Amino acid sequence: MSRIGKLPVDIPSGVDVKVEGSKIVFKKDKIQKELDFKDNVVVKVENNQIVFSPKGDDRQSRAFWGTYRSISHNIIIGITEGFEKKLEINGVGYRASVKGNVLELSLGFSHPVNYEIPKDINITVEKNIITVKGDDKQVVGQVAADIRSFRPPEPYKGKGVKYVDETIIRKAGKTGK
Repeated sequence: MSRIGKLPVDIPSGVDVKVEGSKIVFKKDKIQKELDFKDNVVVKVENNQIVFSPKGDDRQSRAFWGTYRSISHNIIIGITEGFEKKLEINGVGYRASVKGNVLELSLGFSHPVNYEIPKDINITVEKNIITVKGDDKQVVGQVAADIRSFRPPEPYKGKGVKYVDETIIRKAGKTGK
C-alpha cells in the first residue's frame, strides 16, 4: 500500500478541479494547469478532495498511484502559494543582476554569464541573494540548479553559488611549517 497515495488531496477554495478523460485540469483565476495521468490510476473528485486509487495490483500501478498524488498536490500548492528557492553568491567580485529577461552573473570568469529566464519564472536579486519563484516545483528547482551549476561552491573558501540552506564542508588546505 502506498502511504502517500492513500492520502486525499484537499482542494482549497478558489481552485476548480475537473477530471476530463485521462487529464486533471486545475484552474485558479487565470492560471490553468493540466496533469495527464495516462489512465494509470483511478481519479475521483468528491467532497472537495481528489482521491487516487491504483488501476491494478501490479507494481507499476502502485508506483503511479503515489506519484500522481504527489504531482497533483504540488500543482495545487503551486497555483495557490507558489514555490521559491534562494541562492547565495559568495566571493570577491561575484555579483548578479536582472536585466529584462536575462540574469547576468559575474562569477570570476573573463566574461559575464547570461542566463535567459524562463517565461513562468520570476527572479529577483537583493545584494548577494538570488530568489527564484514560480508555480511549478520542477521548473523552479531546475532553474535554481542551472544557476548553481555555473559556479558550484568550492570546499576551501566556499566561493561560488550555493543554496541558502546548504552547508559546505570545508577542507583545511595547506599548512606551513
